[in-house]
Amino acid sequence: MKFLIRQHATSLRLALILGLLVLAFAFSTDFQRIAAGVAVFLLGMMMLEDGFKALGGSVLERMLSRATGTLPRALGFGAAATAITQSSSLVSVISISFLSAGLITLQAGIGIIFGANLGTTTGAWLIAGVGVKVDIAAYALPLLALGTVLMFQRDPRSHGGGQVLTGVGLLFLGIAFIKDGFDAFSAGFDLTRLALGGIVGLVVYASLGALATVVMQSSHAAMLLVITALASGQIGYDNALAVAIGANIGTTVTALIGAGSANYQGKRLALAHLIFNTMTACVALVLIVPLRFAVDGISDALGIGADDFALRLAVFHTLFNLLGIGLMIPLIPRLIRFLERRIATPSSSISRPRFIAAQLGDFPAPILAALQNELWHLYRNAAALISEGLNMRLEDLRASRDVATTVSRSREAIGVDFDARYHDKIKSLHAAILDFTASKASLALPKDAQARLQELRDGANALVRAVKAAKHMRANVQRFTQGEHGAITSLYDALRSEIGELLAEIAQLEALPEDQRSALTLQEDRAALGQTYATYALRAERLLQARQISAGNAASFLNDARYAEELLLSVLDAAQAYFREPDSALAEIERILETPPDETAQGRAGLS
Repeated sequence: MKFLIRQHATSLRLALILGLLVLAFAFSTDFQRIAAGVAVFLLGMMMLEDGFKALGGSVLERMLSRATGTLPRALGFGAAATAITQSSSLVSVISISFLSAGLITLQAGIGIIFGANLGTTTGAWLIAGVGVKVDIAAYALPLLALGTVLMFQRDPRSHGGGQVLTGVGLLFLGIAFIKDGFDAFSAGFDLTRLALGGIVGLVVYASLGALATVVMQSSHAAMLLVITALASGQIGYDNALAVAIGANIGTTVTALIGAGSANYQGKRLALAHLIFNTMTACVALVLIVPLRFAVDGISDALGIGADDFALRLAVFHTLFNLLGIGLMIPLIPRLIRFLERRIATPSSSISRPRFIAAQLGDFPAPILAALQNELWHLYRNAAALISEGLNMRLEDLRASRDVATTVSRSREAIGVDFDARYHDKIKSLHAAILDFTASKASLALPKDAQARLQELRDGANALVRAVKAAKHMRANVQRFTQGEHGAITSLYDALRSEIGELLAEIAQLEALPEDQRSALTLQEDRAALGQTYATYALRAERLLQARQISAGNAASFLNDARYAEELLLSVLDAAQAYFREPDSALAEIERILETPPDETAQGRAGLS
């Protein structure tokens, strides 16, 4: 019902906007040119963003992962990346993706957002310094021609470069249209008659700036309109300052909309963006008079003419964003605590995905990191169910110095509804992983990223096989280990001990610092597993010959030994997929060493 109401409201809003545009078109042909200019400018922004995703998305990802270790680096990255791409939304989307995937901290994400706000001011400088003073359309036409040729190439880099050139060309063309539209418009109608002074003017024009940014979903477009209107004398300088402040508030709406599909970390970052921009705008409105004096002093020092209001507006835009950063940096620890209280970490509903449920975009690094974390989430669920299903507790195995002794003392049945736990904690999460990998496999990811995606998916499949193998073993384990039944109990304890030792070893490996982990440490276990079934078959045969176990119990044990071998191999598959570092030279060594020996291949053949 709520969805239908929201959909209806969206349709009404769209119809209202289209209706107002049609009426405005009928009223003025000059307004048509201005509106067309805004449309072309926004189209250029979209194409520029898509081009940078195709051409430099992976570069931005690598820069972000390496340049956000400290708050100053995060600020610098946000400002530099936004200045280069001229798209704070692109930088915000990447930041939310990395934060949702757990690749960066909340503090780093906040630093990037703050820096991106400063980076957007470069757009105002470009528009005020070049766009309204140069015949920029002359540069737009060759860029459009060159960009279109490159866009039709099959090579992804050429295509991405073509999108960037075409996007810049459309930006220039949109600026030219808007500039010409305001010049013509000013001949027939003087908008300065609508100027408002004092507090009323500040509030009204700040609201208009916010509204324009929300409607166009671009602060760049709002600043383009106000700068060109200011250059053509269609808006007063004081009112233009208020519009610039309002545009900063309007940008937060885009972030809030984008955070709707993000996880709790993405929502925290969007709220931080809203708080930062709102506080910055409020401070700028309160201090508008001293800020204007400061702008005049800075502009005079830079040699900006007293009547060059467009450039002075760019100075103001930069100054109040710097002021906001200066005010908020000391408050970041308090801001983080507030965000964590306001948007709490969700309670542990381990049957639902925690990482891949977030909006991760189409950037390989956060996609793979989120999937890797989700695989470990599934592993923890599976390890707990396997151990409890076989009358062991995972926490006891992790803390034990002698797993065999711990297992031999685990005689009491652990009450667990295996089928219900499998359905709630394993199957549903496994299905989400399969759906996620299927959706991301259709993206134009690099080959190594595609291979890693499939490897992690196969790791999830392996965990399901391990849980099913434990289910097959469960009845006999319950039967023969709840009390002392002689030699057959010892055999089953040996199977349980081997499983428990592997689970404990993986837990110890996970507890190590990341730079000390390696899938190579599990390789010896894999090599030894090639003889698992043969070793237990020989032990069972000797006990049967000595009449210490019955033929029926021997047959049951041999079947369960097969399931145990499958369980161990499957758990190892999943653990090696999780711990492997695909981008390191060590990964190639790991892949070579993981080629199973003949006996392992025979063991696998026996499981089919």
